[in-house]
Amino acid sequence: MHNNTWKRLPMADCVRDLVATARGDRKASLVILNVKLVNVLSGEIVPEMSIAVQGPRIAYVGKDVSHTIGEGTVVIDAGGKYAAPGLLDGHCHIESTQLTATEFARAVLPLGTTGGFFDAHEISNVLGLPGLRFMLEEARTTPLAAYMQVASCVPSTHPGLETTGAYIGPEEVAEALSWGPDMIGLGEVMNFPGVVYGDDKMIGEIEATLRAGKYADGHFTWSSGDWRLPVYAASGINGDHECVSAEDVIERVRLGMYAKMRQGSAWHDVAATIKAHTEGGLDTRRMILVTDDRSSESLMNEGHMNFVVRHAIAQGVKPVTAFQMATINTAERFGVARDIGAIAPGLCADIILLDGNLADVNVTMTIAAGHVVAEEGRMTAEWEPYAIPAEAYGTVKLGRPIEEQDLVIAAPQTGGTVEVRAIGVVENHVETKETWVKVPVEDSTLRVTPESGLCKMAVFERHGQVGGHALGIVAGIGFEEPAAIAMTVAHDSHNVTVIGNDDRLMAQAGNRVAEMQGGVVMLTRTGRTEFPLPVGGLMSDQPFETVASQSEAISQALIQSGCLLNNAFMTLSLLALVVIPELRLSDKGLVRISADGIEIVPLFRS
Repeated sequence: MHNNTWKRLPMADCVRDLVATARGDRKASLVILNVKLVNVLSGEIVPEMSIAVQGPRIAYVGKDVSHTIGEGTVVIDAGGKYAAPGLLDGHCHIESTQLTATEFARAVLPLGTTGGFFDAHEISNVLGLPGLRFMLEEARTTPLAAYMQVASCVPSTHPGLETTGAYIGPEEVAEALSWGPDMIGLGEVMNFPGVVYGDDKMIGEIEATLRAGKYADGHFTWSSGDWRLPVYAASGINGDHECVSAEDVIERVRLGMYAKMRQGSAWHDVAATIKAHTEGGLDTRRMILVTDDRSSESLMNEGHMNFVVRHAIAQGVKPVTAFQMATINTAERFGVARDIGAIAPGLCADIILLDGNLADVNVTMTIAAGHVVAEEGRMTAEWEPYAIPAEAYGTVKLGRPIEEQDLVIAAPQTGGTVEVRAIGVVENHVETKETWVKVPVEDSTLRVTPESGLCKMAVFERHGQVGGHALGIVAGIGFEEPAAIAMTVAHDSHNVTVIGNDDRLMAQAGNRVAEMQGGVVMLTRTGRTEFPLPVGGLMSDQPFETVASQSEAISQALIQSGCLLNNAFMTLSLLALVVIPELRLSDKGLVRISADGIEIVPLFRS
């Protein structure tokens, strides 16, 4: 099929055909008979229903659609299976799957995801608006109802705390939002202190978004009871995925915000946050299920939104309610409920058929924009490949090779032990803990060994800007032998990040990842595992299956070295994200995020 097969025509262009089909004067292009309809609008299961489709939209829903069937109508007898609206991801970074938009679509469509709201701030931090533009254009060639958000935080805070490859401000936001109706709004505003205290850049970006009639998404990590959450909400930001407790959800919903409950590869927040409904009794209409960051490996082994919905049901949410939280609630949050999010006349024909118990979320067929695109877990549709622009390659510019000396941490004394501020990893959560550890000193330098249970961490600026680097200490990695991992996936500035307990291996891993022009390298004294990510240093240009296999290989190499963290690579990739508490490392130094704000702090006690 050609790329224009999936064209989602505006409702105004379809009215005459839809009405003619609904009354039977024009025959449907597709009819689905005999379904148990998951009606997310009324919150019920309606048996013995049928659906008639004309082109990309639904023309008729009722007990009898025989008047819409003609010689050219494709007829599917569902045999009593459930029919639900295609699942929507309310907050997702495609780049975190390490897949291009094309391969992401191939991965998630068989799982029942037919659309989403994608914040391409990873590629935007590397390439700026040109990176966002090619992601948008590629997504448009797929069957997905793909809505893009312009990155709000490039850099995530300001240049004094980190170095990125680009800059996006109010003018760039206004330009990107003019690219079409599928540019839906402003991506997560991570510089929440900037919003609260009136930073011109952040306020200007929100103003540009609201003037364009679009939506601003949030990222607020101060506590839910902090007096500044209502200040943040006063800016017009009315959706936030940084909810890690029921209280976080409750406070946001009470303020009129949409609370997004996240179940990514390494961030498992649904079980705690969903209690706002299951135990607190809150109405779910402003609650949304999202993935945020999910690796290709997780897509292969667990799933996408189907997995998240199933998980929410397992926490005690009624199945229909869980589907609402992944369909109509999401569409309403972004103002597109006249197009997607439900099965009703006039809406786009994004429909999934499910077998067995609804709670199992067992998707057997996916229909997108009126076309069957996947059956029994496999894609049945094909489309022309998108040509990734040349400027998306060759983005790793270290300036010079990394040397072992670059990884030496000078101590304030010649020997003994010294107390050091360390980044404490928290499994299955985005936050870290600021902790103090005692580290041996030899010849005026810190001595980090596998026996210590600690690792060094280094962040090297890789965008050809300033060429600096910073060093820190990480606790909780678990390496039991000399080992190092280097990566260009290091949210959100995506500089070259190296973590390890052996300076020689760390230097080798960092240099190899630069030679590859992006990716992940896991290195021990006995083996090397590589995961090339040449597109912006973030994504592979290989098929989904290959990428998932390479991602899994990195996971296995980490495990074999003693790192037993769940989805360890994704957890490690966030250790440079300077907008999430409590302690991170950028190319500028150690960054602490507290109730007082975001600041660079020393490695040693002053």
